[in-house]
Amino acid sequence: MQHKYFPHTSEDLRQMLEVIGVNSLDELYAEVPEELKLHRELDIPGAQSELEVRRTVGRLAADVKPLVCFAGAGAYDHYQPSVVPYITARSEFSTSYTPYQAEISQGTLQYIFEYQSLMAELTGMDISNASMYDGATATAEAMMMCVHSARKKNVVVVSQTFAEEVLRVVRTYAHFHGVDLVEVPAKNGLTDLEAVKERLGAGDVAGVIVAQPNRNGLIEDFAGLADACHAVKALFVVNTVASALGALRTPGEWGADIACGDAQSLGFPLSYGGPYCGYLCVKREHVRKMPGRLVGATVDADGKRCFVLTMQAREQHIRREKATSNICTAQGIMCLYVALYLSLMGNKGLREVNEQSYAKAHYLCDALVRTGKAERVYDAPFLNEFLLRIADRDAFFRRALEAGLLPGVKVGDDQLLIAVTEKRTREEMDALVQLLK
Repeated sequence: MQHKYFPHTSEDLRQMLEVIGVNSLDELYAEVPEELKLHRELDIPGAQSELEVRRTVGRLAADVKPLVCFAGAGAYDHYQPSVVPYITARSEFSTSYTPYQAEISQGTLQYIFEYQSLMAELTGMDISNASMYDGATATAEAMMMCVHSARKKNVVVVSQTFAEEVLRVVRTYAHFHGVDLVEVPAKNGLTDLEAVKERLGAGDVAGVIVAQPNRNGLIEDFAGLADACHAVKALFVVNTVASALGALRTPGEWGADIACGDAQSLGFPLSYGGPYCGYLCVKREHVRKMPGRLVGATVDADGKRCFVLTMQAREQHIRREKATSNICTAQGIMCLYVALYLSLMGNKGLREVNEQSYAKAHYLCDALVRTGKAERVYDAPFLNEFLLRIADRDAFFRRALEAGLLPGVKVGDDQLLIAVTEKRTREEMDALVQLLK
């Protein structure tokens, strides 16, 4: 009996080696340096029954003590309606890979179409794709779109108010694609708009990328920046925490050409760092420079509504070296999460999420500052995330962990970035304040 998921037998290995003209596995891997080889058997336990595996996993799970999360910095502990994971498990939505055969993939195509429609509305843009791995790669792809659209311009300006992990990805893309990336330092925790406009005056800028809210949790004012970009034929890109779009001005309202960011805040569980989903939305005139694939609605031979892949001309397997991006696989299951979350929450629900998060974050910030052991680093408006300078921060951080609280994300030597979502309770916030006292 054949077991296609079992490891290869010795005879299988012999036949494969014979086909490629190699006598042994050692000979096959002869070019690999010896210092990179393991030279021992893998430390894999013996076979166990299902009951034994369940007991082992249960013991491991018992040692994991979930912490009450006040950390943010790009990943936020928002509420997820219980129906979301149930629907995502249904068979018609079970594959996350982009469908090639529309006739057998209507479920997948439909939820990608719904995701694209909802994200375009949320960002105030015309069109969304469904193929970004996370917010960092979405931002890097937006940078590449600026260069491809400008043709002869190779300079992209980015604000240093982005999270460092996003900047590292953007720098990597820029380095290997020959993009001249100019980073504008922050001024009082905010983007130095005058420095950006001064750099635009050189006339060689293809695009400007800014963050909202920024790495310090502060809400930025981009009034006039889109006009300054467009005056020199540069694109304007706004990266926004997706959930915040339920309360803040949209990239479309700021006059952006491209909107990007991470969609994790739209009901994704934190999941120890992923999988998440980046979003990328554009004005209609830039759609042919956008990476990934687009799903559209049409009618079939019987006149019934159906969904198809409308555009995929940028992909490497079609255009090869002329492709503008190698990103093509849809984040299917994550797009379904977003579509379900936004459909269930609606405009009113998403606004309530932000109102609760705002109120609780300001309550906690004020309470921590009143202890006399914390002070705000920047005096500017914030939504649900704020940066404090805390006396003996590391000791406070340890006390919080011992009490079952993750108090935030460490910044520098004495600062703490704290995020509050609608899930945090008065008791949890008061407990954090008492620990600081």
